[in-house]
Parts: sequence; structure tokens; C-alpha cells
Amino acid sequence: MNTALLSLGTNLGNKLENLNTAIQQISNLGKVVLISSVYQTPPWGFKSDDFYNIAINLQTELSPELLIDQLLAIETTLGRTRNSLTEGYQARPLDIDIIFYNNQVINTQKLIVPHPRMQDRKFVLIPIIEIAPNFTHPALKTSLENLLETTDDASEITKTHHTLTL
Repeated sequence: MNTALLSLGTNLGNKLENLNTAIQQISNLGKVVLISSVYQTPPWGFKSDDFYNIAINLQTELSPELLIDQLLAIETTLGRTRNSLTEGYQARPLDIDIIFYNNQVINTQKLIVPHPRMQDRKFVLIPIIEIAPNFTHPALKTSLENLLETTDDASEITKTHHTLTL
């Protein structure tokens, strides 16, 4: 069994419904072991409505390549369109990233794990730390807490009162 730590974000439509639907669909890919609190976060790199972000610990038999294919299909099902003509970041009903897959370092055309910019984003670090507080970044060889303490991201991240479960 493999452990995938996922980051989910949404800032279009009914954000809680988007996350709940995503969790239900992700549970078809393995066993969702932990779901972080829901965090309200400002958009990163563009102007838009705030996001709701969570992290998920997924135990799965899928390879990283098959997992990313399935996660991208879930994004599409929930209305995400990827526009190669649009430069930069944009609002979206759902974004799912594989942040970590076991302790593997993967660098292919299709997938880079650990996520190459996760250490620069408090909206990824804070929920991941909540569900995997003792995890060490396999490429940077440092704790997630250390990455949070040293990040340049000054974003205001707020834990909401919302709770998501399976």
C-alpha cells in the first residue's frame, strides 16, 4: 500500500460541496485515512475569491502515474478546465496536487513529486502538517515544520469551523 499526501483547493462555486464531492471520488482510489481541517486562504499569484484548502492522506494501490490521471479526471468531472492559452494561475472549482507519494522523488514529464513549489505555499504546508506532522521532505531532507518556519509566503491562512468527513 502506498501513501499519497494530497492538497486540494477550490475557489469557484460551492466550495464545501466541491471538496466533499472530491473526497467521495478520491475514496474510490483507495482509503482516505485523514482529512485536514478546512483552511480559508487568499489566492496565490492572482486576484480572485479566497480558496478553501485541505490535505488528504490517501492509502492507495495505484502507481503515482495512474493516481495523477485519476485525480485530473476528478478535477475535470467537477468542472475544472485547463486553458493552455491562459498564462499564470486562475480561479477553479477544484485543484488536486500530489504533494508526496511515499518518500519517493519523481521527476517525469507527467509528474513531479514532491510538488516543486509546496515549500513556498503556506496553504499547502499548514494542512499537510496537520495530517503528517512528522513527515520529512524526501528531497530537501528537512521537516515540514522547518519549511513552514522558513517560507517567504506571508499569506494569512485561517482555519474555518467546517469539518469534512467521508
